Amino acid sequence: MTLPQSPHAQTPIRVEISRDLEDIVPTFLENRGKDLQTLHVAVVSQDFSTLQTLGHRMKGDGGGYGFDAISTIGARLETAAKQQDLPVSKHLIAELEDFLNRVTVLYR
Repeated sequence: MTLPQSPHAQTPIRVEISRDLEDIVPTFLENRGKDLQTLHVAVVSQDFSTLQTLGHRMKGDGGGYGFDAISTIGARLETAAKQQDLPVSKHLIAELEDFLNRVTVLYR
């Protein structure tokens, strides 16, 4: 049985990034994918310290690479983890995963 996809599931998110970052952006995004794995484990074990640390890191790093959405999600995740809000943390991890699956980088 195939689950219905959200209307946004296939809509790419286009992010314009400076050509100066072209060599490092793929690694940055790959590392956020690795963070997702860590976040999934942390949420299952209710490791709010790890959730808070990774949220804080994403908050600081995302904008520097041109990914304001990652900074926003990171800031919200950091706050949710401080409040030990598991449902919100799970939602934000899903939001990050959706963003990473849909993002398309355009270098200018």
